[in-house]
Amino acid sequence: MSKNLDEIDLKILAEIQADGRITNVELAKRVGISPPPCLRRVRTLEEEGYILGYRGLLDPRRLGFDVTVFASVHLSSQADADLRAFEEFVRAEPLVRECWMLSGEVDFILKCVAPDMATFQEFVTHLTAAPHVRNVRTSLVLHNSKYEAAVPLDMKVVG
Repeated sequence: MSKNLDEIDLKILAEIQADGRITNVELAKRVGISPPPCLRRVRTLEEEGYILGYRGLLDPRRLGFDVTVFASVHLSSQADADLRAFEEFVRAEPLVRECWMLSGEVDFILKCVAPDMATFQEFVTHLTAAPHVRNVRTSLVLHNSKYEAAVPLDMKVVG
């Protein structure tokens, strides 16, 4: 955690993380400062990259995306240009919701959603044909026991 964040900044981040739609007036009240300095602090946190953006969390199943799959991708080349090309390929794929580069046997893990298995299978066929993809292994999500799209700000981090 950055050393230039004080207790008020951390409270602001926690409140925004819990409710991205909170008004500045309510936020200021909850963190114990007046609205104008609160707004300045929020803008500074945004400018410094602590706050990446604001969005609503949607339920994929209610919207018809009943299939969630993790795809482990192993590339035949780990040259920087080939890794960047794969990342560019993945960014253009709407079914891929997250892409993480890993160390070890697997180069990337992708979190994908699809309306059905047939659509996902079409995507896997497309994915395995992408340049430098050696193999793809998929794991169908049966159940999600925890989903916390938040940073654990209440933990002490030694920096």
